[in-house]
Amino acid sequence: MLRFLTLASGGASCAVRIIGSLAAWTGLALVLLVAFNVLSRYLLSYSSVALQEAEWHLMAVAALFGMSYGLNQGGEVRVDILYARLSPRAKAIIDLVGNAALTLVAIYVVYLSINYVRSSYQIMEGSPDPGGLPMRYLLKAAIPSAFVLLALQAFAMTVEALEKLVTGPFHRGA
Repeated sequence: MLRFLTLASGGASCAVRIIGSLAAWTGLALVLLVAFNVLSRYLLSYSSVALQEAEWHLMAVAALFGMSYGLNQGGEVRVDILYARLSPRAKAIIDLVGNAALTLVAIYVVYLSINYVRSSYQIMEGSPDPGGLPMRYLLKAAIPSAFVLLALQAFAMTVEALEKLVTGPFHRGA
């Protein structure tokens, strides 16, 4: 069973890495878009509500999908003075509980956000501003999608912590 979970968590981490790498390119798109908007506004006296909205749409996608990718790459920040002083077994237990809780919270956010996206889609929600972007429901659909990815990464990290507990050097059977 642990072998199956380890394979599944490896696949989940791989999916997060691939999707996160693709989503990272939104950073470049955002920089280019902001530069275009600034230059066109000041040099050409041209401004577009849709392009300005596209800036925060790109930022939202980068932030949402960046959560799981950041965890995958070990980019999270630990502000725990006690954790560094704990034994490897205690650290594995804390990681197991924390990552399992994160998995459940991410799944709960997916559950809560589905109706939010569905409602937006049913009314074909777009920007309330004249000249704004249509199909705002596509941006809102990024919420459950990104939290599914976060749940997958948290699951993978939960399995890693479980594996450390079961097969680690502090295990009684070792």
